[in-house]
Amino acid sequence: MTEEKSAMDWDKLAEKELKRSPDTLTWQTPEGIAVKPLYTAQDLENVSHLDSLPGFKPFVRGPRATMYAGRPWTIRQYAGFSTAEESNAFYKRNLAAGQKGLSVAFDLATHRGYDSDHERVVGDVGKAGVAIDSVEDMKILFDGIPLKDMSVSMTMNGAVIPILASFIVAGEEQGCARAELSGTIQNDILKEFMVRNTYIYPPEPSMRIIADIIEYTAREMPRFNSISISGYHMQEAGATLVQELAFTLADGREYVRAALKKGLNVDDFAGRLSFFFAIGMNFFMEAAKLRAARLLWSRIMEEFKPQKASSMMLRTHCQTSGVSLQEQDPFNNVIRTAYEALSAVLGGTQSLHTNALDEAMALPTDFSARIARNTQLILQHETGVTKVVDPLAGSYYVESLTNELAEKAWALIEEVEQLGGMTKAVDDGLPKRLIEEAATKRQAAVDRGEEIIVGVNKFRLENEEPLDILDIDNSAVRASQIKRLETVRRQRNPKDVEKTLATLSDVARTGQGNLLEAAVEAARARATVGEISDAMRAIFGDHLAVPEVVHDVYGAAYEDDPEFATLRNRIGELSHSVGGKPRMMVAKLGQDGHDRGAKIIASAFGDIGFDVLAGPLFQTPEEAADLAVKNKVHVVGMSSLAAGHKTLAPQLVEALKAKGAENIIVIVGGVIPRQDYEFLLDHGVAAVFGPGTNVLEAARAVIDLMQGRLRNA
Repeated sequence: MTEEKSAMDWDKLAEKELKRSPDTLTWQTPEGIAVKPLYTAQDLENVSHLDSLPGFKPFVRGPRATMYAGRPWTIRQYAGFSTAEESNAFYKRNLAAGQKGLSVAFDLATHRGYDSDHERVVGDVGKAGVAIDSVEDMKILFDGIPLKDMSVSMTMNGAVIPILASFIVAGEEQGCARAELSGTIQNDILKEFMVRNTYIYPPEPSMRIIADIIEYTAREMPRFNSISISGYHMQEAGATLVQELAFTLADGREYVRAALKKGLNVDDFAGRLSFFFAIGMNFFMEAAKLRAARLLWSRIMEEFKPQKASSMMLRTHCQTSGVSLQEQDPFNNVIRTAYEALSAVLGGTQSLHTNALDEAMALPTDFSARIARNTQLILQHETGVTKVVDPLAGSYYVESLTNELAEKAWALIEEVEQLGGMTKAVDDGLPKRLIEEAATKRQAAVDRGEEIIVGVNKFRLENEEPLDILDIDNSAVRASQIKRLETVRRQRNPKDVEKTLATLSDVARTGQGNLLEAAVEAARARATVGEISDAMRAIFGDHLAVPEVVHDVYGAAYEDDPEFATLRNRIGELSHSVGGKPRMMVAKLGQDGHDRGAKIIASAFGDIGFDVLAGPLFQTPEEAADLAVKNKVHVVGMSSLAAGHKTLAPQLVEALKAKGAENIIVIVGGVIPRQDYEFLLDHGVAAVFGPGTNVLEAARAVIDLMQGRLRNA
């Protein structure tokens, strides 16, 4: 009787499901792809790549015929912090524990071409990366690590010339000829203008720098990848997967054209181009994205008529998503990273970095870095995923996703072409605008609970204990760097430095010669990173971006929402009290160019009803205070994603006091560890909004602060 009843229940359920429209189960992704609950062979009827093989054009199934069955991906950990000595010790521990390649993170002062003693980088030295001021720092960074045997990846774009020059000289002085150096330099400036903002020079001379590096490495460094074309930072800034795919490949096409204008043969350099993608939480779509990337790159390279098959292969490094990591319930990040790593592997990456669980708050500790590294070791040695080439091939769902991602990305690539290529598109602002709109839409979806993040907007853990995190003593690191800089300047030959820097300036001015070749000689004479950068700055100038804010994107998601309407009403009441809309300035201080959070806040607060001023990037606290006073703002919101908050926020508070503007409320948001909240509050900050803060809750808190000030005035 029980079995009969069970069968009847199942029959009723089946009948109910048959009456249910499939449309109600279809998931509309941010990319505009309708993911159905069921895929069949019919979905693959118009897919042309299904009969392809790994190692053969169009390389959908992988750039190598045997893939991981022949050799597994390279385990890399992107790391660097504090001084060269500290980072060197960290690298050695990681290599001893199973890491196979080094990926170097530089501090923001280095990225922007400043020496550690420059007045504009007080809060940035040794934070979010290692401080490198000269060849001497680079030699210490790789002390005891044989560069003949070690593949080194360096994430560097703005100050790419002095950093690569210093690396080459450090290798030579270690006994490794430049032709023996292996690894990758990121050297991808176009995406810096779109999202990450660690640029120095305007687009045109920046493209020349890239072409000179491609030329020099093709001639002198046959084992070295001259560029890593990066979509990673686009996704971190909020790009959809289609946008990440399209803009990354369009950047690559632009760099190939720049190299060809130098007179290079495409087959002399194309095989040393590499790519870099983010891997987020949309598991199957991320794997499909890598397959689609290889398909589209082979299509793009066909137009340049290469003779070698290797010139058409897309080879990529991947990194699990930093923006998917959460401060709340942080051990969930271990799970997120493991799934993202598996997705990258199933998509066919050539190397992989797995983020540590604490990177939503700070730099990784040895404890968290070990878990991240072991995630890859377990994937390689315990899961069996290395035994089969492209195990997802033939999946109705994955092959359909691969095809649809490719089609949508190609349409966007063609839109870029119609604008005249990626440099023109960047000048026009198209990529930046689309990415910022996508980021703002996603934030609204998270705030509304439409996109669930476990532990943040659902299934929250109450009264959780904060993690122990790595804290860098910024002042001590800077003092150490300044001391070494003084020693370098005292011991070098000033005439050699002056002569080599003058030669570099002449190459920059005349366009005759190679910038990297000239910089190598300057670095050999012990010219510093800042001096080499300034020699080119004097000729090329600085790139100055005009901050723009998208409108009616966040607010559109809250149409007819009663809570949103209440906040707007409160803004109206506040406007009556202060004689106009409440004015808020969103500030980015120091060399931190990561502005996703700042742009989202500026956009959302503007839609709520604030009069928002988006301050320029790279301000000093004094400059921000001047701008705030000049524009008579009520609130300054400092956005920090690079750990400079404990230095820069108190300086901002003091700068406002010095101008008699202590009535201006200072708030801080971004990647702020909870352990730092009390310090900031004790130093004059009125409120702190850490990772995962709901924007409406933040707006409510700011309105409360303003009304409280009015009551107490």
